[in-house]
Amino acid sequence: MQLPVLALCALLSAQAAAARPPFTEEQMGSVRQRIKSMFYHAYNSYLDNAFPYDELRPLTCDGQDTWGSFSLTLIDALDTLLVLGNQTEFQRVATLLQDTVNFDIDVNASVFETNIRVVGGLLSAHLLSGRAASELEPGWPCTGPLLRMAEDAARKLLPAFQTPTGMPYGTVNLLRGVSPSETPVTCTAGVGTFILEFATLSRLTGDARFEDAARRALGALWSTRSEIGLVGNHINIQSRKWVAQDAGIGAGVDSYFEYLVKGAILLDDQELLSMFLEYDRSIQNYTRFDDWYLWVQMNKGTVSMPVFQSLEAFWPGLQSLLGKLDSAIRTFQNYYSVWRQFGGLPEFYSIPQGYTVDKREGYPLRPELIESAMYLFRATGDHTYLQFGLDALESIERISKTPCGYASVKDLRDHKLDNRMESFFLAETVKYLYLLFDPAHFLHGGGDGGGGGAWEAGGEGGQCVLGAGGFIFNTEAHPLDPAALYCCTRHARERQEIRDLLLNLSNPPDKAGGQSQPPEPARATPLGQSKSIALKPGERRAAPPLSCPVQPFSARLAVLGQVFPDSS
Repeated sequence: MQLPVLALCALLSAQAAAARPPFTEEQMGSVRQRIKSMFYHAYNSYLDNAFPYDELRPLTCDGQDTWGSFSLTLIDALDTLLVLGNQTEFQRVATLLQDTVNFDIDVNASVFETNIRVVGGLLSAHLLSGRAASELEPGWPCTGPLLRMAEDAARKLLPAFQTPTGMPYGTVNLLRGVSPSETPVTCTAGVGTFILEFATLSRLTGDARFEDAARRALGALWSTRSEIGLVGNHINIQSRKWVAQDAGIGAGVDSYFEYLVKGAILLDDQELLSMFLEYDRSIQNYTRFDDWYLWVQMNKGTVSMPVFQSLEAFWPGLQSLLGKLDSAIRTFQNYYSVWRQFGGLPEFYSIPQGYTVDKREGYPLRPELIESAMYLFRATGDHTYLQFGLDALESIERISKTPCGYASVKDLRDHKLDNRMESFFLAETVKYLYLLFDPAHFLHGGGDGGGGGAWEAGGEGGQCVLGAGGFIFNTEAHPLDPAALYCCTRHARERQEIRDLLLNLSNPPDKAGGQSQPPEPARATPLGQSKSIALKPGERRAAPPLSCPVQPFSARLAVLGQVFPDSS
């Protein structure tokens, strides 16, 4: 392995960055304007050439449907408009989507991608609409048109969870449900990346079905881990047998770990955090080598693929949010050395060879390393991460900009381009770049960021304080407000208590002195409570009250679902 050489490159990069003077407020403001220009070049190109298709094709200046035919880029970019301070366009697009998007269509859609991009994007826009000077329905954020759209989209996904194990199929027809011929093989992330969006939906609307489905899937996946505490890459959701047994933190697995941590924070759920921490012990024991994370056989722990994948670049940010700064910084420097080698992160990078992997040389403008830089800068204040952000901005501008937007890089060795601009470029890459250079933004718990003050009133009678505890990003960089979940759950509980009281008063006692009403039927798991997953059999832990973390939490991954057979 060439680990010493790569470590030297990382050290030299760090020293070179440290030698530069720190960024001034004026310089950071100038970079933010450049990032805004990048966003609007891509966004306007999509509107002019691709809408209402899902994505822009920047080389041919036209559009294509990719994930479901519901103007995906516009949904994904909606909250970014507000992050950049454009309230007028946010209002216009929110109304446009309500008028034009229909989920009752005969289309086979990815359950995972529809959840993180569409459901997550609509939920985020709904929760941020109070900062857009929009006219809000009474009772917002517990009601609203974008919330109803998100609920409608999520309801189309529920048939995928109707399996013997509770683990969902990977694809569902939005009109007809799951096809009888649908494969039962799903990637791990496709099973474990729902708790943020589905729990948010349940707690805003009072419909427990969504959170129950996500928790059942998490419980089933947790029960399949190996004796050494690892999970593989793809699983048969019917038989619980692992089809691909490579264990790592990258493609096909990544956001499962992310959602255990972020779900724990959003829902104040110690069980989810305990699950992650147990996984993390096995990850550190079996997959970590000199601050790289390799792929190993899930049952034996033997190395199966000594590669780094670009999707793994979220990990330093996740580590920093758990307080593991030393490890996070070293791992980030490893990944930054790869970026400097190519001007981007190849999908696969061979650590022993120090070069790209055949047929995995592309860079679809992913956000993961930029995201980690944002969190590490928040944690350390080290301007090395700002320098990386400027490097990333200039690299993307130089390599991938076209007259009609920004094109994915087909091959980082010669910088040939591919005719595609993924929706996550506007949802994540640009958003994280902007937030990296705007530490006082309201999403960080500071200034107004062009979207109003840091505090809002919401709920019935404006009795809830929203936006005060930081925002938690889903894996598509859509921010969710934990205070809104608490607000709506509290109001639902109070309304139920009033209904129960009125019902008791309206039913006179029977001759035995009791109530004449029939026995209360068994109820579904109350919102905010769940059966124990990580505890020992027989133990139960009552869910603690929701709280608002001071520090927002985030990590984002777009899972491609790569399968790694033993012959890889």
